[in-house]
Amino acid sequence: MTLDPQIAPLIGELDAGFPPVHTMSGAEARAVIRSRFVPAFRPEAVADVRDQAIAGPGGELPVRIYRPPGNGLPVLVYGHGGGFVFCDLDSHDGLCRSLANHVPAVVVSVAYRLAPEHRWPAAAEDLYAAVQWAADNASRLGGDPGRIAVGGDSAGGNLAAVTALMARDRGGPALAAQLLLYPLLASDFDTASYQLFGSGYYNPKPALQWYWDQYVPSEADRAHPYATPRNADLHGLPRAVMVTAGHDPLRDEALDYATALATAGVPVARAHFDGAVHGFMTMPMLDIAQEARRRASAELGAALRSPHG
Repeated sequence: MTLDPQIAPLIGELDAGFPPVHTMSGAEARAVIRSRFVPAFRPEAVADVRDQAIAGPGGELPVRIYRPPGNGLPVLVYGHGGGFVFCDLDSHDGLCRSLANHVPAVVVSVAYRLAPEHRWPAAAEDLYAAVQWAADNASRLGGDPGRIAVGGDSAGGNLAAVTALMARDRGGPALAAQLLLYPLLASDFDTASYQLFGSGYYNPKPALQWYWDQYVPSEADRAHPYATPRNADLHGLPRAVMVTAGHDPLRDEALDYATALATAGVPVARAHFDGAVHGFMTMPMLDIAQEARRRASAELGAALRSPHG
């Protein structure tokens, strides 16, 4: 198992440059990450991109809506990564544009409330509220109310998996699929992938532990399925597309969740990128990132064309 040839020469610089967020407050970490953000010089064109606010459980909830050409498209409600603490609509703008065009789908990117100012389950409740809004407004968005999906990367993958559980448990919108990109799913920091890749691979163990401390500081709360989806009964959930990176501390929990979903009778399409590191799909200069975007989009498109129920 070797790193992708484009990542290997960069990994030392990437890892050394990752800020020691575990020594900061949430606001400090957010400011550092935001200060390093460089917007794309020429963002990928999408037919229509607009920002608006919808009603959320904590007040106005900002969303960014990406609409490719056509009507009756599936709708993907998307939660960005960032350890539940940082990143925003801008940090994941490039990925959302790519998903909108490649699936193709209307993408609703959600600026959910961030920890530690807003602890569990605030972020998940925000994403669930956005799914409800998207289902109610799909036709107006050029979407198909019968093909609503939820997705996210890293911490956003946790929120997407939890939102799928909430929708099932609460009799909410009947979701057609869930897109889980190297999701952060469990506060078990002793897996084999944590031992192998918890240091030196850009997403260090101390940061991952800190993310959980910010969002779900209570060990008792972490046992809840809406914090750790692996603890849920997984029967009756929508089809899943699981993208994993081989050199990621979160690899094993994601692979375990995919297996658990399949055991519960949930169809799972797996896309594993052995040479990749955590977060690689938001690094558009990498060929492997572009390949992953295309493949994840194709798998999600296929899932959304399959019979549901």
